[in-house]
Amino acid sequence: MDLPHGSEVRAEDTEMSSQEPGAGQGTEGSRCCVSAHQLSYSVSERLGPWWNLQTYYHKWTRQILQDVSFYLESSQLMGILGNSGSGKTTLLDAVSGRIGKGTFIGDVYVNGQKLKKKQFQDCFSYVLQTDTLLSYLTVQETLTYTALLALQKHSSVTIRKKVESVMAELSLSHVANHLIGGRVFNGISGGERRRVSIAAQLIQDPKIILLDEPTTGLDSMTANHIVTLLSELARKGRIVIISIHQPRSELFKVFDKIAIMSCGELIFCGNPQEMIGFFTNCGYPCPEHSNPFDFYVDVTSVDTRSKEREMETYSRVHTIASAYRNSEYFLRTLEDIERAKHRKDLPAIPFKNQDPPSVISKLFVLLRRTVRNLSRNRTGIIMRLFQNLIFGIFLAFFLTRLKKDVQKGAIQDRMGVIYQCVGATPYTGMLNAVVLFPALRAISDQESKDGLYQRWQMLLAYILHILPFSILGVAIFSTFIYWTVGLHPEAARFACFFAAVLVPHLVGELLTLVVLGVVQNPNIVNSGVALINIAGILVGSGILRSLEEMPKAFELLSYLTYQKYSSEILVINEFYDLNFTCDGRNSSAGSGSYCLFSQGNQFIEKTYPGGLSRFTFDFVMLYAFLPSLVILGIISFKLREIIITRR
Repeated sequence: MDLPHGSEVRAEDTEMSSQEPGAGQGTEGSRCCVSAHQLSYSVSERLGPWWNLQTYYHKWTRQILQDVSFYLESSQLMGILGNSGSGKTTLLDAVSGRIGKGTFIGDVYVNGQKLKKKQFQDCFSYVLQTDTLLSYLTVQETLTYTALLALQKHSSVTIRKKVESVMAELSLSHVANHLIGGRVFNGISGGERRRVSIAAQLIQDPKIILLDEPTTGLDSMTANHIVTLLSELARKGRIVIISIHQPRSELFKVFDKIAIMSCGELIFCGNPQEMIGFFTNCGYPCPEHSNPFDFYVDVTSVDTRSKEREMETYSRVHTIASAYRNSEYFLRTLEDIERAKHRKDLPAIPFKNQDPPSVISKLFVLLRRTVRNLSRNRTGIIMRLFQNLIFGIFLAFFLTRLKKDVQKGAIQDRMGVIYQCVGATPYTGMLNAVVLFPALRAISDQESKDGLYQRWQMLLAYILHILPFSILGVAIFSTFIYWTVGLHPEAARFACFFAAVLVPHLVGELLTLVVLGVVQNPNIVNSGVALINIAGILVGSGILRSLEEMPKAFELLSYLTYQKYSSEILVINEFYDLNFTCDGRNSSAGSGSYCLFSQGNQFIEKTYPGGLSRFTFDFVMLYAFLPSLVILGIISFKLREIIITRR
């Protein structure tokens, strides 16, 4: 078989490096080796769905990784190949210490020292398959904020030079001032986005970089460029491990080692030249003009289209795996792992550069980044400021001016305005959170795993960001609706109206954030929070049914709803000392109608007995919901961290 041009040279280079560990790898301080020894991982899964009780409570154990071992040194690039479900991503998760719930056995060594659980995060940089970047930031801003979160104790000049250096290393300088972009608008290309994700990891100068499918979604030329770029990063003294799907044959000369996985087992691990020889000796020479990567992945894959094919191909994979276990390549790997444990010339574990700022400083950086990103989202800003106003325009058009004649709807119309203000404003707050926050949540999930900050800090930065927008948006709505429909014309009462309407809007968004911490799907969160708000209006507002007429359980439950306090404030604020007219027909015997209330105070006592004495208390209880929900949000995102860790 004709090997791709240049593969002989790379194979020779690899053989030289394997003879003398650490040879040709730069200075002593930059030398590094990483080894995985007998990594195994299994999970217990239920046999059937939750509605089938007979099978749901029975579990079976699925082996995802089985006795995987490999050894790498500085300046080496290893590609992990295999079909879907072979265990490539799980192996990267295991090596980086991000394994989820299940049974994990095995050890990871760096420079011959076994890593402890807390050391993985500070040792490995991990680039996920999906780019999680903020759309409205430029490339330079994205990397600068990452540097500020990790290295803020350095001077601004040092951080700027570091960002410029990383952009130059990843060939991003020409797009430094271009927006990242996303689904709504175009920004940089897919390959450039991937390089930005890699650059964000290089900010902390990691010696070991893991990448999960870095070429996914890219055209073949861009994918080749990404892999070649990773090879250049490795040549500068780093260890780079990538999982990759269907690399082109031109990349044969780029990889120092190839690991082929199938059914959670390592079928082969060695340099490309050794791969050719090993499979040829097993009776599977690569046909001429075929891509060796594609051919050997096909050979080591299990075909599940039929039972016969599955048994046949599984037997073939098992035979090749056994041959590798008995080969000189596997024995040499075990010897290298054992030798590294006893070497005295290796430096200490090369942790990433971390000089993080204080919690307050991180919060300030996150706030700045959030404001910078969302302030460029014109649609988001318009939505925040004017969505309540648009609703208010419809409401004012429907009601026109409120009257004081009871028989012409004076009480009914006012209660309708109050009901809509309490019921609609939380929904607009909920829409804001569902639309804008999931992208920030995805960023926090990634960056918290990188050790930059904790998830709740991103939540708090977002909450601080929404406060001025929410206040201004509700102020615009309140000013329009209050004076347009003709509510009680006093400045002090208008201030009370604004203060009482602001909280439901904020609570709607804060409650959504709390649920977003533990529920991943925004659509489910949308429906759930909407139902919670509807239930709160039914139970707590007293508008649809008097609290005194409700069952005792619902009456007690109403004290836990913000709608109870907001509705009571708005009713008292509007109806206190308000006099009604009845168009003179209440004394007419033949009119067929009469006035129930001639004064607003009578209506207050009927609807909310003793409410006048609770006005200040209602305000205190209403505003107590805001810090309470912030605390619940922090707890929710701490639970999210636990859930994701165990997932």
